[in-house]
Amino acid sequence: MEAYYIGLDLHKKIIAYCTKTGSGTIVSRGTIAATRSALTAWIERLPKPWVAAMEATMFTGWVYDFLKPHAQELKVAHPEMLKAITAAKKKNDRADAEKICDLLRVDLLPQCYMAPQELRELRRVLRYRNHVVHMATTVKNKMSGLLMEVGAEYSKKHLHGRSYFTNLLETVEDVPSSVKELLKFSRAGLEIFTAVQKKLLSALRDNSLIHERVQRLMTIPGVGEVTALTWALEIGDPSRFSARQAISYCGLCSAQKESGGKETRGPISKKRNKHLQTILIEAAKLAPHWNPQLAELHARELAKGNRNRATLAVARKLVTYLLTIDKTGVDFVMQRELAAA
Repeated sequence: MEAYYIGLDLHKKIIAYCTKTGSGTIVSRGTIAATRSALTAWIERLPKPWVAAMEATMFTGWVYDFLKPHAQELKVAHPEMLKAITAAKKKNDRADAEKICDLLRVDLLPQCYMAPQELRELRRVLRYRNHVVHMATTVKNKMSGLLMEVGAEYSKKHLHGRSYFTNLLETVEDVPSSVKELLKFSRAGLEIFTAVQKKLLSALRDNSLIHERVQRLMTIPGVGEVTALTWALEIGDPSRFSARQAISYCGLCSAQKESGGKETRGPISKKRNKHLQTILIEAAKLAPHWNPQLAELHARELAKGNRNRATLAVARKLVTYLLTIDKTGVDFVMQRELAAA
């Protein structure tokens, strides 16, 4: 039985759709409210069987999960590649839905990876935890700023320790009472942020879906818990990447521009997974202290005179380590240990 093809253009309040037969005849088109009840009523009216596609947006996850049990097949389009294919002078919700439908119908849809629902839920928790850590850092900086504004002397190293902070408020001189109150509010917020991020991290650590995988990744010297969690939840299925593709996905290489036989390399590409890029760069700055192989690589690259390039080289090597361990499913063993064995 021939399937019907549906293109969906998702927005916050509405979903535009276009349904066609395999030959391209329009069966139906229009808009519905972006709610589960509206989608349920719409699904009941659809001709069966049907295949659907939608662009990856912040709204895609819940719509995808809701429609998947009812669809013969459900695909998600890569937004960047979709723009390159469907660039046109006329652009509106109905036209976008029809273009997605046509690309799906002729098998030219630039499909992107959609992680399993369970993995996406854990990834949401990790990203929220990282957001909480960022807010805590902002509060810490604000506390330092308040003290500097009034010329107060303090120890930057010990400022956020509970006993030191309490003693500081009692002994500091020539500080307005309003500043002391703001510091107390900031300290209370910081304690809340710290407790929340620890609780979220503990929940992720104990999750059976990724626990074994994370522990295996942490056998790499220089890879901590947050780095391992970020890799496992952001990469998803490691088999979809080669080493070069993984490095590019993590944003650790520059954009390539070649024309007329001339090739130029720009700065680090903005088309990347920003969560992985941030964590890997941070890890690359500390990993050489714990991993002799990475320390040698860092020293060799640093001798060429550019500290940032040395950090990038370490980050790229970390990606190859993480990808290899993730694909093979075996613990990391240092080369020197292998030679000794």
